[in-house]
Amino acid sequence: MDSQAIAGLDPRALDRARISRDPRFDGKFFVAVSTTGIYCRPICPSRYAKRANVRFFGTPAAAETAGFRPCRRCRPEAAPGTPAWLGTAAVVRRALRLINDGALDEGSVQTLARRLGIGPRHLLRLFLRHVGAAPLAVARTRRLHFAACLLEQTGLPITLVALAAGFGSSRRFNDAFAKTNRRPPRALRRGAGRGDTGAASGEVVLRLAYRPPYDWRHMLGFLATRAVDGVERADARGYARTIAVDGVPAFISVNALPRADALELRVSGAPSAALLQLSSVARRVFDLSADPARIRDELGGDPLVGPLLRRRPGLRIPGMWDPFECAVRAVLGQQVSVAAGRTFAARLVGHAGTVVRGGVEGLTHLFPSPERIAASTLAGIGITGARVRTLRALARATLDGHVNFDAAPPELVAALAAVPGIGPWTAHYVLLRACGEPDALPTADLVLRRVAAPTTTPLSGRELEERARRWQPWRGYAVMHLWSAAAVGTGARPQRLGRRP
Repeated sequence: MDSQAIAGLDPRALDRARISRDPRFDGKFFVAVSTTGIYCRPICPSRYAKRANVRFFGTPAAAETAGFRPCRRCRPEAAPGTPAWLGTAAVVRRALRLINDGALDEGSVQTLARRLGIGPRHLLRLFLRHVGAAPLAVARTRRLHFAACLLEQTGLPITLVALAAGFGSSRRFNDAFAKTNRRPPRALRRGAGRGDTGAASGEVVLRLAYRPPYDWRHMLGFLATRAVDGVERADARGYARTIAVDGVPAFISVNALPRADALELRVSGAPSAALLQLSSVARRVFDLSADPARIRDELGGDPLVGPLLRRRPGLRIPGMWDPFECAVRAVLGQQVSVAAGRTFAARLVGHAGTVVRGGVEGLTHLFPSPERIAASTLAGIGITGARVRTLRALARATLDGHVNFDAAPPELVAALAAVPGIGPWTAHYVLLRACGEPDALPTADLVLRRVAAPTTTPLSGRELEERARRWQPWRGYAVMHLWSAAAVGTGARPQRLGRRP
């Protein structure tokens, strides 16, 4: 993919951004120099190359497919997640999201194509047109970039780095790394200053970059008002929670790094092979691949959302770690305040959650799995019989595959709505917070219908959907700004807003 194929970016503007080293373009495109065979981030401090020797690419995979290797100075693997595909076909956006979630770490392109409802040849054509590289090349670049981060930032042995990055053996990893970087992995490690690796405590510590501005205070406050006792903690120390990795308890914690456009992810108790997936989930939960400038350009002219966005340009969509957990907590929070939903969730954890031995800082349980909820009577947690039946039906539908959280958004919404007791609001809430869908719109939300109304009479769901057409494909960000504005405008605390759990 050369500069002509980078959607929405004029080649002359790309060259000006390259010359100015404008950090707003970091991760949005990559600069390759034909005389050196190297590709860089646009903020690279290396000497400027002649324009005649420069090519532009929208993704690292496209640059590597064209035969360029990553720069050793600016480290393309450390760039914020590229949003180059945000303007492409919806099927490509979903395919890239699935690849980032590990769809090709063990599965095949044929299986991925089936999940998307198209043939593998058509999928390849779409990727070459919109991304500039084949799906397998994108997946390989993702693994190699993660391996480079582990080599630089941790003290993991190279054999474990290979395993963590999804390579079946050290030999395969060494061959792939050397082919792309023109040097072996150990050469990168020799020149890396690893800083705090967490080795003394058994932790792995990683930096997750983002594009500024980032409203960490809002993100942490949103999560804190919804944190479930025993499973989560969100306070001045940051966010932490228990997770299950292949049924084994582990812990993660996330905090903002001072004077750096990055969050720090700490993982303990998880096997090396899970690190790539965990870092991908963390990026989704904390919405680190968002492009504030792009969102501002798209929503800034709206008379309702524009002023809110200019007031809080770094607001992101707070995610949830597990889609099934999100759906359960959404059911518990229907028609009640956030505080009540949080209380019900804590009781559910105490009743059906798995106790974590050696839990620290109040993190003592795993959130109940579908198997445990399906097998439990859920008696004594204070919810109605109808809600108990809904939770058990949701768990059974998840176990038998009728609810597949990897499905396309329309299919997932339909599957969730088919569960007795679950309506469109819950389904779209799961899309918004657990699936990272930036265009999700819970039209049944009473707060949104009031805030978006030009008069004191709330909009109907259909009227809200019509009003929100101008926000596409960023309706999820408009939702977050309107929820935040409603809290400020009413003087209410965030947990009192509408029916959000």
